[in-house]
Amino acid sequence: MHPSSCDTFVALPPSTERQRVVFGKNSDRPCDEVQEVVYFPARDYGAEEKVECTYIEIEQVAHTHAVVLSRPAWLWGAEMGANEHQVCIGNEAVWGRESADGDEALLGMDLVRLGLERADTAERAVNVITELLEKYGQGGSCMEDECGFTYHNSFLISDRTEAWLLETSGKYWAAERVEGGYRNISNEYGITTKIDKEHPGMREYARSKGWWDGKTQFNFATVFSFLTTARIEASGTRYCAGKKLLEKSNGHITAESMMGILRDKESGINMEGMFMTTGSMVSVIPSDPTLPGVHYFTATPDPERSLFKPFIFVKNLIPLKETTSPTYGQDDPVKKKPRFQCKPDRKHELFVKHELVAAITESYKDRGKKITESLRQLEKEKMAQMEGLLTHGIEEPDIWADLFSSSVKEEMAVYNKS
Repeated sequence: MHPSSCDTFVALPPSTERQRVVFGKNSDRPCDEVQEVVYFPARDYGAEEKVECTYIEIEQVAHTHAVVLSRPAWLWGAEMGANEHQVCIGNEAVWGRESADGDEALLGMDLVRLGLERADTAERAVNVITELLEKYGQGGSCMEDECGFTYHNSFLISDRTEAWLLETSGKYWAAERVEGGYRNISNEYGITTKIDKEHPGMREYARSKGWWDGKTQFNFATVFSFLTTARIEASGTRYCAGKKLLEKSNGHITAESMMGILRDKESGINMEGMFMTTGSMVSVIPSDPTLPGVHYFTATPDPERSLFKPFIFVKNLIPLKETTSPTYGQDDPVKKKPRFQCKPDRKHELFVKHELVAAITESYKDRGKKITESLRQLEKEKMAQMEGLLTHGIEEPDIWADLFSSSVKEEMAVYNKS
């Protein structure tokens, strides 16, 4: 299967307004896959406890941070998400000279969640992910299917002050710090000669494989990418389009402009077809640590026909039941071997409503236009409300405990009227 999934963006001052970091990602996945938005509170664990990831079990840490995740409903990890310390992570599929086929290990999506649960800064997330990568490796099918769709991973990671680009090939990796401006990634290696952290054996491994002569300046993308560019042509087109869209708003990048980029269909960033955008995320993180971060998620396919709903980390959060998919425990076909012998119904309540309205929109364009207009108006109201919190902070945390869930209910009310 050719690379055809995901675009991730980050913008830092001076490319943004009001000393804020703006993070965004489209998760492009198989068109029949359900993406859920779920919340896990901070938690303490006893010595020698384990955590069961998608395919393998690993050692648990003493404490995990609170996280909000957008994830394919069949797996443990996440495509994208944030934690209570305002660290945001999104991952991308990448392919290169090193084979991505291998035994089941940690998925890149598992590493997204593990990084969020265990790190309170972007740089520490890089350390967490790379240590786990070196210890356990990456591998296993990345689709709920027997086809064995596998890939290496790149990650865009941000916090209140900086961002990091982390790219992997098997257990080898390189990372680049992004301290200002903007950056986007799209299914291809992007780290060249500016390498701020790396696997200690990476260069020697590349030299032993004949990919680097040991003399010329080391360029990670050149060394680990395919010899030909045919397989990454589509991702390269999206990457260039995304970069141009960021440049267009440079100096004034906001949540609204990031949502506009994620909704752009002409560029292919808002993907349609057998692989499509199944979930989207935009986060706004003030550099001031006394102010909250606001994380917007769709939890539904096609951001053009979806509502970005706000989430804020506060105590006593209401469970996100409307965007949580059914669970099947040890009877889940993902847990049984051989895996993926059938696909259970994973549609959450919001997905069911959105799917029905999407069908109406396709058949009745005028009705679809009115629904979209209603969603945009609701979205503007929510963003105006959030602007007050981003500027002045939170005085009464408890009133925001059901912010995301209440926004979902308002979205479903729009659908019910249609």
